[in-house]
Amino acid sequence: MQKNETSNIPDDEIDLTELLSVLWQGKWIIITGVFLFSVLSIAYALHQPNTYKSEVLLSPAEEPQNGGIGGLAGQFGGLASLAGVNLGSSTNNKTQLAIEILKSRQFIGSFIQKHDILPDLMAAESWNAQSNEIKYLSSLYEEKNSKWVRQVSPPFEAKPSLQEAYKEFRKIVKIETDKESGMITLSAEFISPYIAQQWVNWLVEDINQVMKERDVSEANKSTVFLTNQLKETKIADIRAVLYKLVEEQAKTIMFANVRDEYVFKTIDPALVPEVKSGPKRALICILGALLGGIFGVVFITIRYFIRENAR
Repeated sequence: MQKNETSNIPDDEIDLTELLSVLWQGKWIIITGVFLFSVLSIAYALHQPNTYKSEVLLSPAEEPQNGGIGGLAGQFGGLASLAGVNLGSSTNNKTQLAIEILKSRQFIGSFIQKHDILPDLMAAESWNAQSNEIKYLSSLYEEKNSKWVRQVSPPFEAKPSLQEAYKEFRKIVKIETDKESGMITLSAEFISPYIAQQWVNWLVEDINQVMKERDVSEANKSTVFLTNQLKETKIADIRAVLYKLVEEQAKTIMFANVRDEYVFKTIDPALVPEVKSGPKRALICILGALLGGIFGVVFITIRYFIRENAR
């Protein structure tokens, strides 16, 4: 038994050597694969339009001081919660809520409709730097007639739905939060640097406005509720608390109306980028060449084992 096992070892070594020999004999197949994939990757890389990334650095806007209302949180938190008043409001909580709203389908859908960016988002083909104009894919969108002409199967329609636009928008716009500093980076990468900057600025303006309107609406509803409770309550201590809560809601409304940067404060504004951020054509070409080499090696190896099994 030991003799037979020992005699098998040289055979394995001969097989490996033979395999290397086969790869060497098929070197022209590997070279051809590298060449063809390199040509295809170069063509693909050159066909891709340049993209430009514009970004803005934001910090959470500071909340107004609550004054003496913080001392009431322990005793009257239940009443405040019933009225829709958050005595223990946190800047971090509001910032995180704003970020999640920024990512939501409802906000993005409203943003696309409000600023009419669907053609740029879904049909843009290239950007002319001299005229600063976007060229659209004629198979998708007729700019002269402002008409969608793409051919799709049901349930899709010629005009892209907001669900389709949402998926594409999320590929272009990114939101990143630095866990240590709490700073937020909002960026957009697009074939036009001017549009990328415009979208970033619009996003910051819109989310501040949405959060402002949201808080004002809640404060107004809370004020109505507290005012009704004042009419029904005769106990002096509770009336004092209700008056204080009404006062805080008035402060919230006033603060929202006088401050444009309500949730996010701009630290470093978005600029029109001068240097492209993509595509990384050199990397695409290198990966294409490697893929061609791998394809050639796999092809030769499979052919070798098929021939060996056929013997």
